[in-house]
Formats: sequence, C-alpha cells, structure tokens
Amino acid sequence: MNQPTPAIVSQQAVRRLPRWALVLLCLAYVVPGFVGRAPWRNADITAFGYMRALFEGRTEWLDPLLAGMGPQTDGLLAYWLGAWALQLLPSALPPEMAVRVPFMLLLLLTMAATWWGVYCLARSPGAQPVAFAFGGEANPIDYARAMADGGLLALIASLGLAQLSHETTSYVTQLACTTLVFFAAAAMPYRRAAPAVAMLLGLAGLVLSGAPTMAVLMGLGGAALAWLSPVEATRAARWWALGWLASTALAALLATWLEIWQWRIALPGWGSPEWPSLLRLLLWFSWPAWPLALWTLWRWRRQIAHPLRHRHLVLPIWFAGLAIVAAVLTQPADRALLPGLPAIATLAAFALPTLRRSIGALIDWFTLLFFSVSAIAIWVIWISMQTGVPAKPAANVAKLAPGFVPEFSLLALGVALAATVAWCALVVWRTARNRAVIWKSLVLPASGATLGWLLLMTLWLPLLDYARSYAPQVRQVMAAMGEPAPRCVATYGLSRAQLVGLEFHGKVTTTQISTTSANRRPCDWLVAEAQMWDATQDRALQRDWQPVARIARPTVRNDQLVLLRKRPGR
Repeated sequence: MNQPTPAIVSQQAVRRLPRWALVLLCLAYVVPGFVGRAPWRNADITAFGYMRALFEGRTEWLDPLLAGMGPQTDGLLAYWLGAWALQLLPSALPPEMAVRVPFMLLLLLTMAATWWGVYCLARSPGAQPVAFAFGGEANPIDYARAMADGGLLALIASLGLAQLSHETTSYVTQLACTTLVFFAAAAMPYRRAAPAVAMLLGLAGLVLSGAPTMAVLMGLGGAALAWLSPVEATRAARWWALGWLASTALAALLATWLEIWQWRIALPGWGSPEWPSLLRLLLWFSWPAWPLALWTLWRWRRQIAHPLRHRHLVLPIWFAGLAIVAAVLTQPADRALLPGLPAIATLAAFALPTLRRSIGALIDWFTLLFFSVSAIAIWVIWISMQTGVPAKPAANVAKLAPGFVPEFSLLALGVALAATVAWCALVVWRTARNRAVIWKSLVLPASGATLGWLLLMTLWLPLLDYARSYAPQVRQVMAAMGEPAPRCVATYGLSRAQLVGLEFHGKVTTTQISTTSANRRPCDWLVAEAQMWDATQDRALQRDWQPVARIARPTVRNDQLVLLRKRPGR
C-alpha cells in the first residue's frame, strides 16, 4: 500500500527565490577563489604544470609526462581543458587564470545541473505534498522550483565544496560529470534531448576524469531506475534503460581503451586511526546538508519502503551512497566524497517540507552565530595585520607566517565590505519577518558559507597565497642565486608540485638529474629536495655540487630545498 507523503506545503510556502539573488549568490561563491590567486600546492599547481606541458607541446596528449613523471591520477580531461583554454583564450590573460576559466564554468554547470535535478525529482508523483481538503496546497511546478532552490542552497552551504571546487583538478571534472549523470537520471521522465546528452557527456567525462568504476555503477543505477520505473512515470522507460546500458558499455570500452582500470581499494584496518579521521570528514565536509539528509531519511522512511514510486529518494541515496563508500575505500577521502555533495544536498532539500518551526529556528540561530562570529574574526585579524591593533592577532600571523608583509587592496576591501553589508541586510530580513517559504532555513547557511569564502579570498588572499603557494620559497631560491638570474636549473628529488613551482615562479627551465644520470652537470645551479639530498649516497654527485643555502618554505619549516652550485672545474 502506498504511504501518504509527509510533506505538507501550502501555496504561500513555495514562493520562488528571486532569480537575481540566486544568480548573484552563485557568482559570489564561484568567482572568489579562481581570480587573483597563485596556483596552490599540491594538486592545483601540479595540474597546472601538466596543462602547460600539453599546451607547449612538451608531452603527449594521451600520456602526459612532467619531467618524465606521469600524473598521480588517471584523469586526462582536466589537463585537456586547461591546455585548450591556453590555446583558445587571449594570450594577454595570465596562464594561471586562463586554465581556471573552464573550471569556473564547470562549477556553474554543477550548480545548474543540481538545480534542475532537484526540480525534476520534486515533480515526480511520489514527492508531491499532501492535497488539502479545501484546496490551497502547493502547485506542483511552484513546489518543484522552491525545492530546487533549497537543493542549490544546501549545496552551496556544504563546507567541503569551497576549496576543492575551486581547484583545477580532475576532481572538479568528476563533480561536474557526476552531477550531469544525476540530472540525466532525474530528468528522463520529462525530457529527452537534454538528459540523453547529459548522460553521454557525464559518463564519458567520468571515465576521462579517472573514475571509470563510478561511471559504470552510476550508469547501471540509471538503467535499473529506468527499467523499474512505474509505467505512468514515463512511457519510454524501457528505451531509457537500454540507452543507459549502451552508454555504460561505451564508457567501459573507453576506459579499457585508455587502460585506466585500476584497483584502488584500501580499506583501513580495524582499529586504524584513519577511522576517526573519516568520521570527522563525514561530519564536517557535507555540513549542514547531512543532518537534513538524515532527517529526510527518517521522515520519508515509509516511502523508502516503496522505492519504485519514490525516485526522489532512491536516486540521491544511490549517488550519495556511492560517494560515501568511495570515501571509505579510496584515498584521498575528501576528494572521493566531493562528487556526492549534490546528491546529499538533494536529500537535504526534501527535509524542508517536513521541518518543524523549532528546528528551522535552531538552524537559523546557529548559522547566524557561527558565520557572524567567523566573519568578525576574519575582519579583526585583517585589521590587526593592517594596523597592528589589536596586537595579538598580528603577532600570531607573524609567528605562523614569518616574513609575510601584509598587502592592502582597495578592490578587495570594497568587495569584502559589500559582502558584509549584504550579510547584515539578509540577517535583518530573516529575523525581522516570519517567512513561510520552505527554502528559508537554508538561506542563511548558504549565504554565510559564501560570505566566509569571499572574505577569505579577498581580505586574506595575500596571506593564503603566502602560505599555500611556492612563490615565497622560490623567490628566496632565486635571490640566493644572485644576478644575473640563471635560465637553466638542474633539479634532484623534487616532487611534481615543487618542480612546477620552481619553473613557474622562478621563470627558469629545469632539467631533472638522478644518481643514474649520464649528465649530472647540465646547469650551473642545482635545486634538490632536502631529505632526498641528505639521504643520497652518491659520492660523485656530492663532489660535483657545492651546497650554497638551505631554504625552507616559510610556513612549513621541514619543507626545505637545498641550493647547490657546480664546483669549479667540474
């Protein structure tokens, strides 16, 4: 027997969020973090190095190498997108900014696909609210739009989305492609062309992003959902199932051709310290969406018992479950969990029609206090760095980032002030009026997360660049070499990220040497990773080079480089 829905929603509660406000919120979240910063270590700058190598023709497109080293991940799509951006965008645009343009578009695509995915799921018969005896219940289209607004707000509010979604790595392409597949599975009862294109692009993109297993599992899940759908949901259900199977088979063949099937499962042992770390990750990464998602599972538990009629629950549960299992079984766990955020946000959205007023008020006040205190702390530390008052925060910054000289930017200050004023206005709007709309409980979390991210990427950007990029360390290396600056530098034991950082920030050409190199003195200067150099037992290599300086990265003292010069006569 089909159980009644727990959603009780009036027409007054489904007023749409103003489109200008939603678009402005998305842009305020996407743009900061992509604009104005240096490439950060490690994954971000490493990917940038492969993109430049492809653009300059120094490596093969199907087998990119950096100083003879292949990528640590199998995803090629991210490197291709960055290289294509360097080819197509104007040369006047800095290369580190040019490669970010496609990833900005991918993040916007993720948000749009999430909105449409929730919209289509909310239109399904099993997701509709209770019909009132005398009318006045929510119109299905208006209800779906309001739920989609709530799902997008839940995604933006997720804390784990901020940093990882603003990198230029294959994990961002995995996020976007997963959301495309999610949208395709959600929209197939209502549309034809858009879901079909999203299905093909999403599955192929997942394979090219280094996630062939996830592509196959999601494709099989989409096929099962289509095949088992009730007849009234879509007349073309069987054709959709065949389409999903065919697309999944093509994705598997593409992965086989590229030879990227690999066994990466590494389950932590019983009693391993990784389990508490995983638990902490699951708690904060998708906050505040996961408590609402759990509330959805509880309030809609009777509907979950009839999954074929409640695809708005089955589909996000499947996608979120795959991401959580991948986070437990693979590394890095946070990047494996990233593609599951849109599905978790979707589950969070379906909690909104069932929330009690007291729970909504608790979310509002907790969010208000948390993000307001965080914003105040960011402002106080920035003022302290600029003026020295109060003295304690500036002293702590000087201790954690020795050598950092604060910078003032009028543009950054203006943007930060505008965002803070907008937050204050939103708080006044939210606390002064009793809004009945169902998405009201997620406005403050999404806006607060955007505010915090924007303040960090404006007021604190010089400090974060100093701490997270290789620029300060490379500047010290180049200063120790003196004038004129060398055009060629040999390297020994540097990681991919260190190598790219030296080339990009130092504007030099590097040549990697090893203990087995035939030519160990290709340049006058050598930059070596400190631990690798200290551990080398090659006497000939030590005789050829004379240590000049040992330079640490300012914020991590044990991350050191050794600068050596070729001995005379060698």
